Amino acid sequence: MDTERLVMRRWREADREPFAAMNADPEVMRYFPAVMTRRQSDLLVDRIEEGFETRGYGLWALEVRGSGEFIGFTGLAFQTFEAPFTPAVEVGWRLRRTAWGHGYAIEAARRAVRYGFEEAGLAEIVSITTVGNTRSRSVMERLGMTRDPADDFDHPDVPAGSPLVPHVLYRLRPAR
Repeated sequence: MDTERLVMRRWREADREPFAAMNADPEVMRYFPAVMTRRQSDLLVDRIEEGFETRGYGLWALEVRGSGEFIGFTGLAFQTFEAPFTPAVEVGWRLRRTAWGHGYAIEAARRAVRYGFEEAGLAEIVSITTVGNTRSRSVMERLGMTRDPADDFDHPDVPAGSPLVPHVLYRLRPAR
């Protein structure tokens, strides 16, 4: 899949090293419980690829059109952790710091959402983040997603006592 400036594609072996470096960056991982080791990062790529095989969609590797530079991922993830709204399909993104502020997350997320509704036939797409992650929340709002504070929840996979436990839930349904 492509956007005006990005190629959204399946993962390549060459993506693993820059992805691991991105996942080890404390600023990129600021709203996650911890940075990832190389092994954890590689296992995530393996799970992402398994999702493509199972569902036909997933978190696409992002590269900048023309340069081929790997900058992270954007796409659709099937979430099954214990929460009132799961199972659900979430639109998500993670970009290396040098790719921040260029509009890549919203550009790729719009394409992923369109894929989810038009090609995968999804009835709803959600997105979640920690309360304080204003950059991601801004992307969610620019996608047209809406938040009902009654849907906010404590993420069960975040260690108890962490300031990252409280999460917000945004929802989007296809235009009728």
